[in-house]
Amino acid sequence: MQDTIRRLLRELGEDPSREGLLDTPKRVEKSLKFLTSGYAVDVDSIINGALFSVEYNEMVIVRDIDFYSLCEHHMLPFFGKAHVAYIPNGKVVGLSKIPRIVDVFARRLQVQERLTSQIAECLTDSVKPMGVAVVMEASHLCKAMRGVEKQNSVTVTSAMRGVFHSDARTRQEFLQLIKR
Repeated sequence: MQDTIRRLLRELGEDPSREGLLDTPKRVEKSLKFLTSGYAVDVDSIINGALFSVEYNEMVIVRDIDFYSLCEHHMLPFFGKAHVAYIPNGKVVGLSKIPRIVDVFARRLQVQERLTSQIAECLTDSVKPMGVAVVMEASHLCKAMRGVEKQNSVTVTSAMRGVFHSDARTRQEFLQLIKR
């Protein structure tokens, strides 16, 4: 990978042997491996049996989860907040697992729409709740730094499963609770 990055630097008109760029290929490789580390993570290992039987069937929300991802079209960052809710069906998942699930899917080359759906599907499959809701709000540097150059626009996506999809009142309660 480092040879490819050196070649890219040359193609950009830079001298990869100049002082400020000497370690850049190594740093870029390390950075890209971290930013795409979600490919190497098994989601079941994240859940790791952290499902607990409970007599609770009200909404559980973890909101304002910071996430960072790379757009698969330009490999530029997009980042923002994820809001995730579910309604238990006899089992709850450890609360720290929800942000970890967000990170696993965010640390892949992505489009925001797929990222939102993957989080919802993962929780649906793993926890088997009555419903899952995911709303993601993100700023995309591919829109801000290039192309349309709209720095202050935010993209919002949602995925509603189970009762969040079928029951407008449940969906509305979730949307009201994540408002700032």
